[in-house]
Amino acid sequence: MVKKVFLITFIVVIVGGVLFFAIDGSAKKEEGLKTVPVERGDIIDKALAVGRIVPEKEIAVKSKISGIVKRRYVDVGETVAVGDPLFDIAPDPTPLEFAESKRQVELAQVTFDNAKREFDRTQSLKDKQLISNQEFDKARAAYEEAELRLKLAEERLSLIQSGRTTVADLQVDNTIKAPISGTVLSILVEEGDPVVPLTSYQAGTELMTIARMDNLVFKGDVDEIDVGKLHEDMGAEIEVGALPNSKVTGRLTKISPKASQKEGSTLFEVEIALGEVSDTFLRAGYSANADIIITKKEGILTVPERLVKTEDSVSTVEVQDTLGVVTKREVKTGLSDGIKIEITDGLEEGELLVERPPREITGD
Repeated sequence: MVKKVFLITFIVVIVGGVLFFAIDGSAKKEEGLKTVPVERGDIIDKALAVGRIVPEKEIAVKSKISGIVKRRYVDVGETVAVGDPLFDIAPDPTPLEFAESKRQVELAQVTFDNAKREFDRTQSLKDKQLISNQEFDKARAAYEEAELRLKLAEERLSLIQSGRTTVADLQVDNTIKAPISGTVLSILVEEGDPVVPLTSYQAGTELMTIARMDNLVFKGDVDEIDVGKLHEDMGAEIEVGALPNSKVTGRLTKISPKASQKEGSTLFEVEIALGEVSDTFLRAGYSANADIIITKKEGILTVPERLVKTEDSVSTVEVQDTLGVVTKREVKTGLSDGIKIEITDGLEEGELLVERPPREITGD
């Protein structure tokens, strides 16, 4: 009987020792492991656009007469209404231009005086029925043409001298007026600067720019990798560099059909209409980044994407149970934002995933 008890005790000790060393060895094997819980959260798949806040329409103000800037009526940042005066342009003809215009008026006056005398003479002969209607009509046409040429020469001289004239009931003057209501964004000339007029064959001098600041948009570039996922009316969240604590929402309104090359990258320009800006004051030219929301899921199971291993289209994770045992488990994944990934099957909320330390790289 004593031998039997001794034998049983010996067996228990041996088994206990084996289990102790097995568990102790296993624990040593798993030393240095970290665990990450499976949590519920939100994942947003988005495309990044880098650009600026700009007015939807920006008008460049130009002059239709040449000269120099005599007076400026407004400053940058001021609000103007349609028709408000912006600049006075003083004509600055060369001596030759002035002399030619003056002589053209004198020549036109001589021609007109001669034509008028001839017309008066033919009128008198016509009343006496001494000339034909054809001769009278010819004299009248010459008189009317000379009158028009005189007016044209006088109008040109008036523009050169004062910058003001009237043509066919249209008042032309040297005061440049605001073509739209808005805010003065920039002034590109100062008093005394020369001005080249806007014509059909030259662009003319840009005097200032005006825009409506209540209608700002975001314009930026999206990488070609993301542009295929975008469509109009997608929502966007805009971060303005100068306003780090403010976020502006918007809606994608335009996607360029043509790419551009910038610093070796293929980019597409997009435009985003801004939503309510609340108390945030936006200025034209602010640099900004826009996150265009492609897909958004809320309250889903998520894990760090770095813990998911994929081989041959099969995704697996390492799960640690309550006893500390680590097992490999197959899972199904969904939406990813590059940091977190959705788990659609294979895990429950609260389970612990194993995060192994990075392998050390040793030299030969």
